[in-house]
Amino acid sequence: MNGWTSSAPFALIGFANSRSRSQPPRSQAGGGQAEADDSRLPWAQWPAEARLLIGMVAIWSLAGLLILASASWWVAAREMGDPAFYLKRQLIWLIASWGLLWLAISTPLRRWLRLAGPAVLVGVLLIVATLVAGTPVNGASRWLVVGPVQLQPSELVKPFVVLQGAALFAHWKRIGIDQKLLWLGTFSILLLLILKQPNLSTAALTGLLLWTMALAAGLPLLMMLGTAFAGGMMGFASIMINEYQRIRVASFLNPWQDAQGDGYQLVQSLLAIGSGGVLGEGFGLSTQKLQYLPIQSTDFIFAVFAEEFGFVGSLMLLLFLLLFAFIGLRVALGSRGNQQRLVAMGCTTLLVGQSILNIAVASGAMPTTGLPLPLVSYGGNSLLASLVTAGLLIRCSLESAGFDNRPRRKRRERQGSLDAAAINPAPIG
Repeated sequence: MNGWTSSAPFALIGFANSRSRSQPPRSQAGGGQAEADDSRLPWAQWPAEARLLIGMVAIWSLAGLLILASASWWVAAREMGDPAFYLKRQLIWLIASWGLLWLAISTPLRRWLRLAGPAVLVGVLLIVATLVAGTPVNGASRWLVVGPVQLQPSELVKPFVVLQGAALFAHWKRIGIDQKLLWLGTFSILLLLILKQPNLSTAALTGLLLWTMALAAGLPLLMMLGTAFAGGMMGFASIMINEYQRIRVASFLNPWQDAQGDGYQLVQSLLAIGSGGVLGEGFGLSTQKLQYLPIQSTDFIFAVFAEEFGFVGSLMLLLFLLLFAFIGLRVALGSRGNQQRLVAMGCTTLLVGQSILNIAVASGAMPTTGLPLPLVSYGGNSLLASLVTAGLLIRCSLESAGFDNRPRRKRRERQGSLDAAAINPAPIG
């Protein structure tokens, strides 16, 4: 792929040539040097970006748990008879999700990429299953009940969409038209099925994610404009077909016109944010969460946060997301190949982009959607998908710095096979 076009979206970042990374330790084995196993390296020996990312993810997770505890405490006591009901369930999901995060960090990226294609296809089948035998919630069929667990396939498939999108767009100029049509068709079917649930917000986020990755990979501009137009038309058609989406758009444009009806949720969210003032009411002291603000533990949890921590706390949250995006872009810029760079960029876009969209909805800057705030909103599926995504980003950082689970000799053999594949590329997925 043309080097300039594949890195053009990053060219405005002026620090690209000033990166500094710690080098992986070497050890003598059998007369030669072998690369250290990064999954067993002490945290202090990781490159700076990886250490910063895992530290920020830990802070994000713990802060999210505290915010959820405050947002859900009163509702859980009233509805479940246990103030810590939602908190305890979220803690179980958090522990399990951190185990998967560590698995994502410890597993070479090439294995995740090999798994991505089949995982996306399984995700498509599971979304079909939600339409046939799913559990309806508020008129939408997005869930599958498996024993005591509720699965949301459209949420769980997101990390694998990033991986398969990177595999497709990084090799765009080297693969045949059949492979291109196969995966473009698969992604299109995935988006249409999510729209059918209906779940416009997740479909829009997933489509925007793939579009951004394709743009970063340097795909033709005319093609990008065409897909953007097609995506916009799909969204418009969904709004025209689904009455509840039309109502959401109307209440977004003027929520005060029906403040006790369709605009109630947004009005209460804005009142909560405004009540926070500069410094906030204090942790646990939100009043809007008591009986006024609906779904305060999931889609509108930012409103509770803003009421309790005020403008200063909200600004700190936005700066935190900006710093996370900055580090994620550093990882992408330092990646050794297009595929790894696109994975890093996709993971960063997914986590930060979804967070910004959630905050925009709660603040009245966008129509109401069903997107959770990553690592904060109540819900195990979102938590699991977000932490796996974060683990993949950290894995990209480790491999960018030269850490790998394979001895150097095996890496040279692998590089030789990759060079051969560049001449006769194998099918993707």
